[in-house]
Amino acid sequence: MGKTYKLTILLAYLLMVAMETNAKVKLPQFFQSGMVIQRGKPVPVWGQADAGEKITIRINKFKTVISADSNGKFRTDLPAMKAGGPYTLMIGDIVLTNVLVGDVWLCSGQSNMDVTIERVYPQYTKEIDQLANNQVRLFRVQNETNTHGIQEDIRPTSINWKPLTKKNAWLFSALGSFLGKRMQEENGVPQGIIVNSWGGTPIEAWISADSLQRDYPLLVEKTRIYQNDDFVKAQAKANQLADQRWNELLNEKDPGIKEHFTSFDYDDSSWKTVNQYSMEWAKKNGRGIIGSIWLRQHIHVDKAHAGKPARLLLGTLFDADYTYLNGKEIGRTYYQYPPRRYDIPEGMLREGDNVITIRFINKYGIAHFIKEKPYMLAFGDDRFSLNPMPTDFIPLNENWKHHTGADMPSCPSGDVSLQNLPTTLYNAVVYPLAPYAIRGVVWYQGESNTGNPAPYADLLRKMMNNWRTLWKDPKLPFCIVQLANYMESSEQPQHSNWAQLREAQRQVAENDPHAALAVAIDLGETVDIHPLRKKELAERVGLCLDKLAYHKNVLLSPQPLSAKVENNQVVVTFDQPLRPDEQAEFEIAGTDNKFVNVKAVSKGNQVLLESDISEPATIRYAWKDNPIRAHLYSTKGLPAAPFELKITK
Repeated sequence: MGKTYKLTILLAYLLMVAMETNAKVKLPQFFQSGMVIQRGKPVPVWGQADAGEKITIRINKFKTVISADSNGKFRTDLPAMKAGGPYTLMIGDIVLTNVLVGDVWLCSGQSNMDVTIERVYPQYTKEIDQLANNQVRLFRVQNETNTHGIQEDIRPTSINWKPLTKKNAWLFSALGSFLGKRMQEENGVPQGIIVNSWGGTPIEAWISADSLQRDYPLLVEKTRIYQNDDFVKAQAKANQLADQRWNELLNEKDPGIKEHFTSFDYDDSSWKTVNQYSMEWAKKNGRGIIGSIWLRQHIHVDKAHAGKPARLLLGTLFDADYTYLNGKEIGRTYYQYPPRRYDIPEGMLREGDNVITIRFINKYGIAHFIKEKPYMLAFGDDRFSLNPMPTDFIPLNENWKHHTGADMPSCPSGDVSLQNLPTTLYNAVVYPLAPYAIRGVVWYQGESNTGNPAPYADLLRKMMNNWRTLWKDPKLPFCIVQLANYMESSEQPQHSNWAQLREAQRQVAENDPHAALAVAIDLGETVDIHPLRKKELAERVGLCLDKLAYHKNVLLSPQPLSAKVENNQVVVTFDQPLRPDEQAEFEIAGTDNKFVNVKAVSKGNQVLLESDISEPATIRYAWKDNPIRAHLYSTKGLPAAPFELKITK
């Protein structure tokens, strides 16, 4: 009798649970097994079900039953929880397992946030080989645009709360991966890294129409032009057909296709020899050749290296290339930025003569090799590393055999890059994320706004206020990553849009109590807009988040407090002690606003500057595209931010 009674109670309980959880619900893409939910604050849970349907929600010891509204929508908040897990989260008939409670960071911006672990692997081979932390989960928002208005959810994605491993992070943001690892090891709680970025996008694409309408109405109107889907599809199709036809004509016209320039046995003795850095070989009648250009190089491989696997490092090329070894294609890249690292399988390299052939294809500009990049055949287990460089390698020669391919007209195209239009990314990939609970935002963007940096500070403030309003969190922390040094250096003062935009980033961070600046002025590269040192940058971003989110007493990069004239010197006072040293990249201007270089020395928390200007009015530091001589550091080893400051008497 006792057993029958217990069985009856058990069946009744199971029936009750089944009745409670039979609601067929649809959840936003964020809600998946393996997810990380934010600790220490209420966690919104929302979704779709049948109108009036009851939905039971359970996690840990918490349980609630809610009803969908007349439109089938439901929303409730889980109570604030301490870090921990894994837990099982039940929402109606959906069971999510392996759920962690910790800190969630939204990492957004353009291509430098996009740069993957695969791209930076040669910089950190050993560390990346050992990446494995189940307490760090990665989520990649799938790129999407919407010109019509806000949408309710994001698209499905392939990286959806995957644990941090080399494999899972390979095509994930390097900065995001290193940041998650750093924050978990530093704080000992689970970390969720959401990356929501798109290369080449301007800041206005990430801001709502309402936020732009008053001060930038023409930006909003610009997007409205593309609200005709038939027009967008027709233009995209026309571009596709034009590109297809252009390539067909290129291949028909290119003598290298007909005469097999890629063949190992091809006789290139009559080809002209050119230096790869000359660029004259890529011009005709003074302009860059649009079409194709062929280069060949013979390289001798000794018996010790013949047949061994290798990696061909071809630096970075402009723009597209198809690369061959002994007549077989070993790699291709369709645009200028990715480094050319082409793996050569075992048995492919011959003893003696080998031939590397490059077919450049340019639709604009001038084909060229990028200086300061490695050009070699690398062997051995360290051939994947650039830090340190491979120890067993055969350098490539700067001289190549050259033959013009097909000289083509420009490829016609109409711009349908919807991701670059105002509001389109806010509509499609920002609005749907809220109100998912997050701890803070990392914003790494600005390169695409350097053409017109004047409104950037205002736009950045609008975006931050826009997102804080969306998440209903006026104190939502923002770490702003300042643009790194890039392009040719100059010893003389220069007008720099990059410096102006950096100053906008600095000013916004300085005047916002819930924002901080991660300075990267010493982490860039002269010839690469996508510098590799993302781990060092992640450490600086982590310090910003330590201060903003955890209220730790940490010092960030030195910031100037004042600049005054004292005893015939200009004295700049900073917020912390500096490394004592002679300093470069300081400039002073008088009332005429003409800047000149000045001698400077750092001492204590000040920099003392000597100047012959009778009435110094403005001081600048590191105000260049690439202030390569800048080395003003705090005693903690962080670089000072570039700045411009008025001088007071």
